[in-house]
Amino acid sequence: MLNDNQTDAIVKQLFDDIEFTLEPSGLYDPLRYMIQIGGKRVRPKLCITTYSFFSDDFNEGILAPASALEVFHSFTLIHDDIMDRSPLRRGVPTVWKKWNSDTAILSGDVMLIDAYKRIAKAPSSVLDKVMDLFSNTAAQVCDGQQYDMDFELEDYVDMERYKQMIGLKTAVLLACSAEMGAIIGGASPKQCEALYNYGYQLGMAFQVADDYLDAFGDVKVFGKPIGGDILNCKKSWLTVRAMEKTDDPQTFLTAYGMPVSTREEQERKIDTVKQIYTAFEVDKDAKKEVIRYSHLAMDSVADAGFDDMRLAVLQKFADRLVGRAK
Repeated sequence: MLNDNQTDAIVKQLFDDIEFTLEPSGLYDPLRYMIQIGGKRVRPKLCITTYSFFSDDFNEGILAPASALEVFHSFTLIHDDIMDRSPLRRGVPTVWKKWNSDTAILSGDVMLIDAYKRIAKAPSSVLDKVMDLFSNTAAQVCDGQQYDMDFELEDYVDMERYKQMIGLKTAVLLACSAEMGAIIGGASPKQCEALYNYGYQLGMAFQVADDYLDAFGDVKVFGKPIGGDILNCKKSWLTVRAMEKTDDPQTFLTAYGMPVSTREEQERKIDTVKQIYTAFEVDKDAKKEVIRYSHLAMDSVADAGFDDMRLAVLQKFADRLVGRAK
């Protein structure tokens, strides 16, 4: 079983050595760009971690599918940034901003195809299971993105619908990552299911933490402009919670509909909405929700037959992932 440093080293080397087709460069340079600007590599790290619970043979049968998870995630980010008109990703210009929207769409498409090529290198004995898991997850992520866009057109979204959306958009890919490593490593069906549920609950915690950090994080740490959800009128966990707690929803909706044509208007809207959040203590509620989901993640694996050492690894992984918002 690997420790954190070993897992980080394997994943770092994996993406240091990753290769994409060279030509046409206008199509593939954005792929290299997205991978080179980094990120936490959470999904391949989780996949490698759970695989290491059952095997210590780190060959292409696990490394290629693990890399596919990050390639797929990067594809979703390229397209998300176009839809959100986000100028920054991880502190640098987004693909559509650096090139153009047409290039970003096409490069995202080929990135998805590349991810499937990597998934196809899973061991033949489990390829059908891995492919089904990945394909179902990919479709669910698209479902979640559509719900996310639909919510922008609605004044009120209840918490249950919001949780369904982030479960699809974010949580299922972490769940897939955890289970994929277990499947390829040779885990039992019970352990695979437990790790899937662990990844799902951790993904829920991660998204709530991300929503919190979008409003209250440090741009240097967060990697993209603070207040992006507010400016784009996106429904975040904080938005939904604020609407639950207010007796005067129209006041909040008026604030959320403030103009953002100039930098001054943008700053005014962000400040106004954040003041409402803090007045209703939804920032504190979000932190509590992150902790609750983190506990649910560990509950998911409590009775799956993992020893204390493996449970400690999973606990530490969860703490590293969402610790910024606790």
